[in-house]
Amino acid sequence: MLETISAFEADRLLQSALAEDIGMGDITSISTVAPDRQISGRYIAKEAGVLCGLALVARAFALLDPAIAFAPLAEDGDPIAKGDVIATVSGNARAILMGERVGLNLLQHMSGVATQTARAVAAVAGTGAKIVDTRKTTPGLRALDKYAVRAGGGGNHRFGLFDGVLIKDNHIVAAGGIAAAVAAARKRAPHSLKVEVEVETLEQLREALNAGADIVMLDNMPLDMMREAVRCVHGRALVEASGNMGDKTDAELRAVAETGVDLISIGALTHSVRALDISLKFS
Repeated sequence: MLETISAFEADRLLQSALAEDIGMGDITSISTVAPDRQISGRYIAKEAGVLCGLALVARAFALLDPAIAFAPLAEDGDPIAKGDVIATVSGNARAILMGERVGLNLLQHMSGVATQTARAVAAVAGTGAKIVDTRKTTPGLRALDKYAVRAGGGGNHRFGLFDGVLIKDNHIVAAGGIAAAVAAARKRAPHSLKVEVEVETLEQLREALNAGADIVMLDNMPLDMMREAVRCVHGRALVEASGNMGDKTDAELRAVAETGVDLISIGALTHSVRALDISLKFS
């Protein structure tokens, strides 16, 4: 199904979402639609963007009624234009109506994430910088959010607290300094995990490099300081730019990329993205 989420996890998420929406039953459909009524419909893009999430729509319908026929007409990561028909569905009307909103919510949200990511990727094209996400995702939907970022051409930062060491300002204070924090991480964390340190000044940057950080995160640095930081690192570690990157215009984002950083992390790809407008219309 999806590269970053197992079929088991997808079913768990969908079952939870369907149970939340349907509850004791879809009273409107039960009251107004005959139980044997068959219907067909089309999913239509109401604005341009990048598509993501059709597999989840198909699976949601399959959980409700395996006889529902869902046919995607595009693939995740495809650019779509306003008016494009991106999928068709046919089968029992009550079952389709029960799954309609859950499927659309996920499809619109994931397509919104993919679209926002694609715009950021286009803004830095040719610079060598890679757009990545953060952990600022909707609780319970992280796997879907991160999959959508990949569909939009971006990359994934660490998935959670368990698959990467990221020493931020509060860790530094609690540990007693950058050097102490990095040394403790090297001693206690699995050897396979990279150690990243968030820095706000060039002095902190030098301390992180001397301590042996694999990645340095430049937090809210102005462009001139960012360029100096890249020169200071000189290939000894990966350099990530972070801090309100989602508020920048395309030109401002490209200017960040042109400082020579390797990564630009953007929380806004997932934490406040606008859903892409897609609708299901019955024939």
